[in-house]
Amino acid sequence: MVTIVGMAPRLSLGVRAAIALAAALLTLPVPVHAVRVMPAGAGSVTLVGAGDIAVCGSNTTDSETAALVSSVLAEQASNVAFTAGDNVYPDGSSSWYNACYDPTWGVFKLRTRPVPGNHDYYNNPTGAGYFGYFGSQAGPAGRGWYRYDVGSWRIYALTSECVRGSRCYVRQYRWLRADLVNNPHQCVLAIWHQPRFSSGAGHGSSTNMAPVFSLLYWHGAEIVLSGHDHDYERFAPTDANGVPVGNGLRQWVVGTGGAPLYSFASPLPASEVRDATTHGVLRLDLAAGGYDWQYIPTTTGGFTDSGSGVCH
Repeated sequence: MVTIVGMAPRLSLGVRAAIALAAALLTLPVPVHAVRVMPAGAGSVTLVGAGDIAVCGSNTTDSETAALVSSVLAEQASNVAFTAGDNVYPDGSSSWYNACYDPTWGVFKLRTRPVPGNHDYYNNPTGAGYFGYFGSQAGPAGRGWYRYDVGSWRIYALTSECVRGSRCYVRQYRWLRADLVNNPHQCVLAIWHQPRFSSGAGHGSSTNMAPVFSLLYWHGAEIVLSGHDHDYERFAPTDANGVPVGNGLRQWVVGTGGAPLYSFASPLPASEVRDATTHGVLRLDLAAGGYDWQYIPTTTGGFTDSGSGVCH
């Protein structure tokens, strides 16, 4: 159960119809490539998505990742799609959302819980395009952070685009701290755009969300998902400083939704798995007390990654 607290399309009619059909069939899985997509275990609910998604023009990779998301959503009506920011390029204006994002990932907009990225504010300082497009799916208008539940998991959709120390930043931090204290959950996951830790050569680690990452760690959260670097990277569970620990906070960078991929710099000590060759989406099957993950590639024989973890 999920509790939710102008320009012409660039895709062919056939591609758009295929995505729409997959999104509409809520009980039948849709095979989209040769990699076996693991079904969710009994009693689990699936969260699936990526960041750094839609690019207009000749790049149609976002239509391929949209088909992957649609096939997972079709498995059961309670499954939820997420975005990890930079949902559309070159900026988050309404025209780009309508022309580039809407024909692909927009097919399942009403089942998507987004977060904004830096590109969502380019030429769009209030994020009007982002908030206008997603509406209530993005939480309170103009704010950028909200919460929802997926099964027994508490999910925090946050913004990394507030300047550290600003009123926006302080309000989000205090709101998160209050909810962690007043509404404790065994299993907690957070999503924001700019990763606390990243081995990516494009951007690398960001200290802007370090206090938030630390807050989540000290309250026993399980997972943080980010984008920004256009690659896939999975970290071992770490403490607030990125040092591997057994009961730590595991982070993924999954900026693989469709934008051109980056390369890696030297890997950070806690980095366990990295790939910058294959677009795809991250699937998380969330159950009471634990989770399974699978990276699903867009290409047959492409990179993939899977495993499981338990909640603290």
